[in-house]
Parts: sequence; C-alpha cells; structure tokens
Amino acid sequence: MLNEKLIEFNNYIRNRRVALLGIGVSNISLIDYLHKHNAEVTLFDKREEDKIDKTIIEKVKDYGMKLSLGNDYLERLKHFEIIFRSPSIRPDIPEIISELEKGAILTSEIELVVEMCPGTVIGVTGSDGKTTTTSLIYEILSQSGKKCYVGGNIGIPLFPKLEEMREDDFVVLELSSFQLMTMKISPQIAVITNITPNHLDIHKSYDEYIEAKTNIFKYQDRTGILITNYDDEIARNLAKRANGKVIYFSSKEKIPTGIIIDDGVIKISEDGLRRHVLNTKNLNLRGMHNYENVCAAIGATKTITSVENQAKAIKEFRGVEHRLEFIRKIDDIKWYNDSIGSSPTRTIAGLNSFDEKIVLIAGGYDKHLDYEPIAKPIVQKVSSLILMGQTAEKIEKVVREELKIQGKTMNIYRVNTLEEAARTAKRIAKLGEIVLLSPASASFDMFKDFAERGNKFKQIVQEM
Repeated sequence: MLNEKLIEFNNYIRNRRVALLGIGVSNISLIDYLHKHNAEVTLFDKREEDKIDKTIIEKVKDYGMKLSLGNDYLERLKHFEIIFRSPSIRPDIPEIISELEKGAILTSEIELVVEMCPGTVIGVTGSDGKTTTTSLIYEILSQSGKKCYVGGNIGIPLFPKLEEMREDDFVVLELSSFQLMTMKISPQIAVITNITPNHLDIHKSYDEYIEAKTNIFKYQDRTGILITNYDDEIARNLAKRANGKVIYFSSKEKIPTGIIIDDGVIKISEDGLRRHVLNTKNLNLRGMHNYENVCAAIGATKTITSVENQAKAIKEFRGVEHRLEFIRKIDDIKWYNDSIGSSPTRTIAGLNSFDEKIVLIAGGYDKHLDYEPIAKPIVQKVSSLILMGQTAEKIEKVVREELKIQGKTMNIYRVNTLEEAARTAKRIAKLGEIVLLSPASASFDMFKDFAERGNKFKQIVQEM
C-alpha cells in the first residue's frame, strides 16, 4: 500500500530551499533522502568544518549542497521554505522566527515520522525512565510477533524507513522535551513516566519544560490513549487535559482502574478486579522506579497484546546499558554503573534500589537543578560520598546541612577525575557495600555524554 502522505511530501520538497539546522544524527539521516528527491539543501552548524565528520562533509560537497558553519552560521539562514531543527537548537531564536514570519515551515525528522507513519506510533516521554520504558514496549511488541521500529532518542533515525512501513507496524519513540517543543501532532499512544525539574539550563522555565511534555498527547483525538503516573501530581493534573482515554499506573495507590503494584505484584486493575501480571521478584530490573517503568509499558501495550506476552517479554528483559548496570564484583563489593543518573531524582531512584550501604560517586555538569531533595536519601543510604565536577560544591553543601540536622557524620571526598573517584572508592569501600556511579548531574563538563562517562567508568572498573 502506498504511503500517500510521504508521496505528497516527496513532491512538495522537489526544488524547495531546505535548511538543516545542526549536523546531528537525525539531520544526517535526511541528507541522502533530500538529495534523492531533488531538494535544494543547505546545512548549518556552529562547528567549524574540521570538527565535523569528514565523510559527511565529503558527501555534502559531492551532492552539491551548501554549508554554513562557525559562530555566525545562522546569519545565512535566509529565504528558506522548510527548516529542519535539531533538538539542541531552540525554536525561538531570532533567525528562525524571522524565517517563519516570511512563511517558512519549521519541522524535524521525528515530527515527520509521527505525521507520516502509516502504522501505530507510541511515544514515551518523562524526566526519568524514558529509555527503559521505550525498550520494554519494543520488546513486548516484538515478543508478540509485531513488526516494530524504535527511534527518537534511541535506536536509529526512522525517516528513511517510512517507505517500508505498513499499516500494521508499530513505531516506538523516546521523545525529549526538546523534540516535543515544536510538535503539532501527537502519537496515537502516549506515555509520560513522570515530570520533575530537568534541563533548566536550556529551557527558559520549569513551566516551559512541562508544557513541552504535554505535546505528546495534546493533539490526540478521542481515539488516543495517554498512559501516565498517578503518583506524580503534575502528570496526573496534566492528564485532565487529555482528549482520549487515560490509563494510570501507580506504585502507591490501589486505583480501581489502571496498572498497580500490590505487595510486590504488578497487576492490571479494571473496575476493582485485579489480574496478576507478574511478581517483581521475577524481574532482572531493580528498584521501584523500574517497576513503575514496567507498569507504564504494560499500559502502553495493553490494547495490543496479551498479558502472557507482556509477562514473558518483561521477565526476559535485562535492562538498558548505563542504568543500574552491574559491572563486576571485587572482593565482595559490587560495582554499578548508573551514569544515566543525570538529575537528583534519577540518583534518588538509584539509591532506593539497594538495601546495602553505598559508596556514591556523584557530581558533574551543572544544569541549574535544586539539589536539596537529594540530601536526605544520601544521608540515609550512603556510607561515603565521592564528589567531582561543577556540582560537587552544591551537593556537598546540602548533604553537610542535612548531616548537621540529623547529628550524623559522613566521609566526603573531593576528586578531579573519574579515575581518581574509582580509586578512592576501591580504597574506602567495605565488604558487602555497593559502589555506585550515579552523578545526579549531566556529563558535559568532562564527557561528551552520559554513555561516554559510563563506558569510561566500566573500563576503569574492569581494569582494576
């Protein structure tokens, strides 16, 4: 069956002036496609040419596409008909606004995937748990024999795959607030795991961040489905604005309809009747936050497959790299990589996943978040605290204040590198304790991203 929306788009872009803002993963995937359909393309990036992959530069030049690079790269953003924005570029910068006022269309690779996918799109957003929930949904659907694509923040760029997608296929997307900011279309099934302060170094306010998240369900019709966290007050209140059906999940309340965790058992509750799905003891995942992610995935796939298929896929799921990832055991001390812990709430969830005392390695790039909430969990769960990076002082300050309130003491160490942090942890950790890298901060002061930070930590630990 022909994808009429895609055919219409292909005809539209022929000979149109197209701007790709940011030579990142999603826009790179468009280069071949736009060339194939004879668009007149210019690529924009604030990096200089020698900082960009040579093969991409060579391809762009071979295709006869133009480049606008360097600090003043947006000065040449003039007279374009379509602008593809990378998630890292705000949509309200003056150069973009000027073009929109002249009639340009602002979109993104991921927005076109949602708009043109002939199958069912499931979108997942939230401050925490997006990747695990997205991966769980993908595994459940694949286990059920469905043809399924995964994309957005994880997987591969999906726009080039649109030509092969069919009506009975599924697309599962992990969507950040940056990707959702300009969305004017919502997935048929939307998941919001939770909402807590994040990315306030880029968003103008917490309200803007929250409003961006609402776009995941804002444009649904009555047939749309929103799955969200009943225990999260902001998410629960946002759900009142939903146009379609709302499915709640809860680890704290025995809601009459939704997905609940009741005495360690995940159940589907419908009109007060509860159906057992699986016991959390049978999962490879650790921590209540992960059990909530499981609930969200069950809610998202509830109308698509059987409870038996859901339970089988969830039991077999071994987790996602850099998320409470077990590295190895050294002298009865277990080492875990939770580099994804880039905010206080993520690290709190990680701390709460262990009964053992923890040597915590934390600190990193400052996203201007409030660290006060992390103080009590650290004082309660951590035996020794190792701090590094820009946020070290902020974290130490709130922890020392909490220690003073509780009349307790704790050894707090300051280090300059991840290698030094690991060596310190090895020296001070006691038998039976956990060493946990969960920085409660982004990685950009020392690393490209959380994955590079996590891989470096794993390498250090494996070489001990």
